[in-house]
Parts: sequence; structure tokens; C-alpha cells
Amino acid sequence: MADRSDPLRVRDVQFTYPAAARPALAGVDLDVRPGECLALLGPNGAGKTTLIRTITGLRSPDAGIVRVAGGDPRQASTRSHIGVMLQSTAFPSHLTVRELVDGAAARAGRTTGDVDDVLDEVGLVDLAGRRSQALSGGQRRRLQLARALVVDPVLLVLDEPTEGLDAESRRATWDNLAARRDAGMAILLTTHLVTEAGEAADRVAVIADGRIVADASPDVLVHGLPDRTIHLNTTVSLATVRALPAVDHVTVTSTGDAVRSTLAITTRRPEGILRSLLVADPGARDLRVVGASLEDAVLAITADRDRLARRPPDDVPGPSRRSPADPSSAPTASVPAAAAPARRLTERTTA
Repeated sequence: MADRSDPLRVRDVQFTYPAAARPALAGVDLDVRPGECLALLGPNGAGKTTLIRTITGLRSPDAGIVRVAGGDPRQASTRSHIGVMLQSTAFPSHLTVRELVDGAAARAGRTTGDVDDVLDEVGLVDLAGRRSQALSGGQRRRLQLARALVVDPVLLVLDEPTEGLDAESRRATWDNLAARRDAGMAILLTTHLVTEAGEAADRVAVIADGRIVADASPDVLVHGLPDRTIHLNTTVSLATVRALPAVDHVTVTSTGDAVRSTLAITTRRPEGILRSLLVADPGARDLRVVGASLEDAVLAITADRDRLARRPPDDVPGPSRRSPADPSSAPTASVPAAAAPARRLTERTTA
């Protein structure tokens, strides 16, 4: 029987592709709790796809343990408790929407009533008799979601779930997932839409070089990055701005004329820079100060990892990989441990 109290547990998972210079997974530890949405983010080549394939039973690790609902995902009995929505899936062109969802339901021991409910949930009732080859891109994504949900999964794995959806369908998808999550379903999300991930996820795990380098709520990750960006249209020259104390980076975002330009100034101490700019140009306009975003935080975390990797071995602090005996020894980003789920999908439904 599925253990719904333990949706996903990954311990010291390692995998290296043949002839690869370095491992794709280098000791990954990860958990997703019941009623939680975890976003797995990281650059291309970081190990996301390999980890997802391992979690869904499509790849065997060289070492380590993966458990979904208490079982080994390489076994069919365990995979029946995993709902998977991949970025692209080919359907037999001659089968209808209902036939495809029926097939997924039958393999998981679900009923016709379950199929009816899911088709209604994802808005495919009116398309139940349409063949898959006649579906639009957004309709195919909803069909993929229906097939993933009809098994009533303990763990739902979503890869770019809103790709190809219009704004209304995207909102409806997140509302549906919110209800599922609130009923106890665990969700593992991967997406390149970092802003959307930040809105949906209770926790964000950042993977780089086959390791989890940060794991915390979106707010904690963002607040750990003190950078602010000042945007303004000003007559102050680029050279003058760059010479101001505490300016980390300046870019010209537009030039209206030979005198004025719009600048984006990154700094950790915006107050002093603003005072200096307004003294030099009291007529500065379109002024705003923007805090760091989740995307900024993820980029900073992975960039910091790259800098450590380029340093000489004797100059890199801490062990090079996580020890199973001491999980706290990993050189992860300096953020607190994840607290209880922030209920972000709930906020989406009650807003």
C-alpha cells in the first residue's frame, strides 16, 4: 500500500553518464512532504532532467536511494502512485481524449467516475470525443495533466506544466493544483518560468553541478540576496554613476536623447546612491527601486557555485560533496532550513 505520509525521499543519489567527465548527480538529498509544492530550479545541464528521470523510475542511480510513497519507483506498483506531466508526450493520433484518459485510469485501477471528474476538472469534457491529433498545443497540455491526475497520485511531477496555455487556462491549472495540494498531494515542479515557480511553490530547491545547493522558501532565498536595482531617467553620466560608492553594476536600458538616459543601478545600499543622484540631478524622473527577484536569487546562487568551482582546491572552503553521515556539511547557499509550507498555492486560490 502507498505511504502517503512520505511522498518523496531522495538520499545521496549519484549518477554518471558513460564517458562523462563529471557526475550528473553527485549526492542529491531531497524530500517533498504531503501537501507541499517543491520547485526544482537550476541552469541547463545542472542535473534536473536526470534527477526527474530517476525519481520517476526511468533511470537507475549508480548509488543512493529513491523512494516514492515508500516504494522503489523502478517498480510498476510504485509508479502507479506517480502522476507525470512531461514537457512533451506523443499520443496515438487515432485515440480520443477520453480513451487516453481511460487508459491511464485503468492502469491505476481507477473508475469511469474518476475519469469523468478529471475531464471536468481540467476543462476537457467538451473535447472528450476529439482525437488527439486534432488538439491544439494547450489542449494537449491539459490532456497530459488529466492523465497525470486521474491516477490520484501521491506525487505529481510537473515539467513546464503551463507551457502553451493562455492566461485563463494557466490560472485554472494552478487553481486545480492548489485544490489537489490542499488535499494532501505532493507536487514536484520544474520550469524555466522562475517567477511562476516562485508564486506556486512552497519551497525551492536549486540544483547546480548535480548537487542541491540551496533549499528554502522563495521568500527566504530572495531575502538572502540584499541587492536592489535603482531605475531612473537622468542627466547624470554613466561614468559619474559608476564612480559612486556602493554601486555594483550599471547598465543603460534606453537613451532618449543626447542628454538623458535611463539607467539600472545594482547596489546593496540604495539610500546613499539615491541622495547623490538627486543632488546631482533634481529633475531625475521615472525613479523606482526594485528588490531582488527569485530569478536573481537563483542566478546568484548558481554563479557563486561557479566561482567556488573555479577556485584552487586548497582555497575552497568545506568538503567537495555531501557526506551521507553529515548532511549539514554540504557547501549549500547560506539560507535557513525550509520551514513549514508557505501555502502559496492556497494564496493563489483565496486571492
